[in-house]
Amino acid sequence: MNYAGIKYCDIANGLGCRTVLFVSGCRNHCKGCFQPHTWDFTYGEPFDEAVQKEILDSLEPNYVSGLTLLGGEPFEPENQKELLPFVKKVRELYPKKNIWAFTGYLYDKDLVPGGRRYTEETDQLLDMIDVLVDGPFVEELKDITLKFRGSQNQRVLDLKKTRESGKVELMGL
Repeated sequence: MNYAGIKYCDIANGLGCRTVLFVSGCRNHCKGCFQPHTWDFTYGEPFDEAVQKEILDSLEPNYVSGLTLLGGEPFEPENQKELLPFVKKVRELYPKKNIWAFTGYLYDKDLVPGGRRYTEETDQLLDMIDVLVDGPFVEELKDITLKFRGSQNQRVLDLKKTRESGKVELMGL
């Protein structure tokens, strides 16, 4: 897997101060995407051990709330396979930090058994994510006043509550 970029002390992609990993590769190709260069799976640099250590080290300070996964598309099958062991490391080292992920796929349609982006890694990966912003960016529904999403169709899901209740639970923002 390649990554397109990393932001440290980011406050735009989740609650609190965060480390944000932008993975490369996306098949959604949303019209009006703010970073279409990340659609290419070969864009950027390899997500190697050195980069992973750098991200893990960045999460250590108490003022860092957690990690955010963006893209490109973290839930492309290739990316899920590479992200799962890394997210496991994050959870092991920093069990109190929260993990957010953004996806253009729908949690309850595309990321469930039989869904178009469901893989053997999906359930484990979702189990370690606290908040999932799902849905494709729709340019005609763009709304810059929304928190943590670009268009009105996108949802901010509280995955812990969703897992507990068995139905999609929106995060109160």
